[in-house]
Amino acid sequence: MSAEATNPDAGAEFRSGAAQSRRRGRTRLDLRRLGRAALLGTAPRDRLPDAIGHVAEAHRAHHPDADLAVLRRAYVLAESSHRGQMRKSGEPYITHPLAVTLILAELGAETTTLTASLLHDTVEDTDVTLDQVREEFGDEVRFIVDGVTKLEKVDYGAAAEPETFRKMLVATGNDVRVMSIKLADRLHNMRTLGVMRPEKQARIAKVTRDVLIPLAERLGVQAIKTELEDLVFAILHPEEYERTRALIAAHAAEHDPLPGIAEAFRAVLREAGIPAEVHIRPRHFVSVHRITLKRGELRGSDFGRLLVLVGEDADCYGVLGELHTCFTPVVSEFKDFVAAPKFNLYQSLHTAVATPDGHVAEVLIRTRQMHSVAEAGVIALGNPYAPAEAGEERTDRVEERIDPTRPGWLSRLLDWQQAAPDPDTFWSSLREELAQDREITVFTADGGRLGLPAGASCVDAAYALHGTSAHGCIGARVNGRLAALGTRLVDGDTVQPLLGGDSAAEPAANWLEHARTPAARIAIREWLNAHPDHARQQTVVPRAPGPMIGARADGGNAVADLPDATVRLAGCCTPVPPDTVAGFVVRGGAVTVHRVQCPAVDRMRSLGRTPVAVHWRATADCRVTLVAESFGRPHLLADLTEAISREGADIVSATVEPPTEQRVRHTYTVQLPDAAVLPRLMRAMRDVPGVYDVGRV
Repeated sequence: MSAEATNPDAGAEFRSGAAQSRRRGRTRLDLRRLGRAALLGTAPRDRLPDAIGHVAEAHRAHHPDADLAVLRRAYVLAESSHRGQMRKSGEPYITHPLAVTLILAELGAETTTLTASLLHDTVEDTDVTLDQVREEFGDEVRFIVDGVTKLEKVDYGAAAEPETFRKMLVATGNDVRVMSIKLADRLHNMRTLGVMRPEKQARIAKVTRDVLIPLAERLGVQAIKTELEDLVFAILHPEEYERTRALIAAHAAEHDPLPGIAEAFRAVLREAGIPAEVHIRPRHFVSVHRITLKRGELRGSDFGRLLVLVGEDADCYGVLGELHTCFTPVVSEFKDFVAAPKFNLYQSLHTAVATPDGHVAEVLIRTRQMHSVAEAGVIALGNPYAPAEAGEERTDRVEERIDPTRPGWLSRLLDWQQAAPDPDTFWSSLREELAQDREITVFTADGGRLGLPAGASCVDAAYALHGTSAHGCIGARVNGRLAALGTRLVDGDTVQPLLGGDSAAEPAANWLEHARTPAARIAIREWLNAHPDHARQQTVVPRAPGPMIGARADGGNAVADLPDATVRLAGCCTPVPPDTVAGFVVRGGAVTVHRVQCPAVDRMRSLGRTPVAVHWRATADCRVTLVAESFGRPHLLADLTEAISREGADIVSATVEPPTEQRVRHTYTVQLPDAAVLPRLMRAMRDVPGVYDVGRV
């Protein structure tokens, strides 16, 4: 749902902010007009269809020599394939891939990305096949389209969404353009979310907040990230959004000191002989909300920042020196992201200065190239895998383009996702990974570099460097000195995990208290689950008796008459003993189990799928630990414990962590009378108002 759909007055605020930037403004074209053009049919072969003319114009603005013939062919295939399909808003479906492609074109995406964007829903929603895409447009476009194609819910049930993201992230590891299209796709869907039911709007907004916005931040695509933040803010926090909207509206009616300060900056830089542009950058809604929480009452200069654009890196420091000489600098606000870029390629100098009349203005100083990357991130790098053009100088910046995503967070994610044994573990671990809003770089004893999330310990470094061999870690050296494995690392540390010689060494259960990375946590939990007797003997964190539900217990007590097949209980109908069930083999060879009354069974049969016989094993009581993620509110603990008790589960222990940014994490260890009760219990906990996720530890 767009902000305009949430509140009629909010549209003016969004439009006034968009007017500051031609690029963002043009992404808000009238989609109904594009849809009508699409229905007119294909254009003559000697020119582009009218409906894609805006995409071509935006693309040529960034790539004047681009060959538009391939875009025409992609549009013709997409329009003919989607013809007759309509969006829930009543618009022709082709308006969606057109809008997604226009977003990417405005951000400077190259031709291959735009081609794949036009086709990104064809394989999922039409009769077009991946082989046809390859034949018409080549292997690159085929790979990208496959990467953004969702897995079928009929095959994967409740696991479809997490497994789709797993597939998409693995594809992104090979080609970052996959995630570029996904981000633009989610942005357009969020803009048009108002036609959905409120509960579906909230569910999509929560996934956007927890997964897509952090991914946009990590890939440096600030233009998409900031708009997604505002759209999510309007849906999930309507009261705070309305208060922020009123603040911005009230500020618009008052005197704004920033234009005067900007003119003073221009005069100073002209006199110094530094060619520069000075622009006013209004804060978006979430930024205003955050600064309100930080400062309380806002001043007129708090509603925006000044952006200074120059030609060369050295000019950034020249501007900084002039502004600090002619105005009073606020030293605590200075940050140098030019010499030390953020992990998402972002570069700028940040400072703040006080004017003689008492106003304080925040300032961003960057080159025009830095600004392009700051807005569009990896999208602005074009095709990061293409070889340098003939005669192009191989500078450090060009080398950076070769693979901007693999260092740091994505490499860690691609490593640990292979060890995540089931969708629940992957989904909860992914959210944990993306919740880390800062990354540190540490050095190894041999001079290598290792990217870790802020707050990581020697335990995390050990598993990042040595995998499961880190089970035998006996200590570490940090900056040459012996240190405990729980020692937190800081940016620039040199770390050397020390491995023992015993191949049968075992990790301590309390290592989980120090592990911040999913790779370390998954490896430790897997070992502890596989060795429950050893775990119980460790006195630091004693384990309670009773059978465990491990990370591989997705099939519960269901057994398929197919040797060595992985069994999953379908999320759509949540079968439990003694339901009559049927299983179907899905992609990857797994067997998904449904109740025979489930509509999915009829769909499977209509597709020609042969059912696999499934029976229930004898059941027994078990103990399991669950984590509930929620927004803080009164009586939440009482409501959750009541929901657990209603399902016949006994609470063995419960902990509630202190709230962080209005979010609260509850951890419950419960005794179940039957393993089959678990899906129903988790569903009941998720239904408690304020709870947005429940997962197993």
